[in-house]
Amino acid sequence: MNDFRIVDRLQKFGEDISSKQLKYHYKRVMVSKEFTFDAAHHLHAYEGKCMNLHGHTYKVVFGISGYLDDRGLMIDFGDIKKIWKKEIEFYLDHRYLNETLPPMNTTAENIVYWIFDKMEEALKKDEMKQANNGARVEFVRLFETPTSYAEMRREWIGE
Repeated sequence: MNDFRIVDRLQKFGEDISSKQLKYHYKRVMVSKEFTFDAAHHLHAYEGKCMNLHGHTYKVVFGISGYLDDRGLMIDFGDIKKIWKKEIEFYLDHRYLNETLPPMNTTAENIVYWIFDKMEEALKKDEMKQANNGARVEFVRLFETPTSYAEMRREWIGE
């Protein structure tokens, strides 16, 4: 039995669905977006192989929550990507993190907090505030390897 079929007619806005129907609920929701970057670093005050210059392919996972606009969107995934590209990635991708980040030991624990702060700052800028319906960072997870990550959560810093 084949259940595949081609849609007979696309739903038309204003005829088959009204603007009032686009927004299904009024609750806070969270969306998530992932990015990767390659970078080198070394650790200070650490005995072990990570005291030597080395690199990782990092993965960053953002959890961003907010309320839906009249279209049923909280934040456009493309807007998250724009923030990543404009405000954050420049400092991380193909960089020596000990030089490009503020003075810190470049542990995953320190870097994830810095990334959280940068995304939160970007979401609070006026041009983003109007378009993102109270969007805020709920968590950032930074994978240093496929099986090891550090995480920063909103509830750990308070509001």
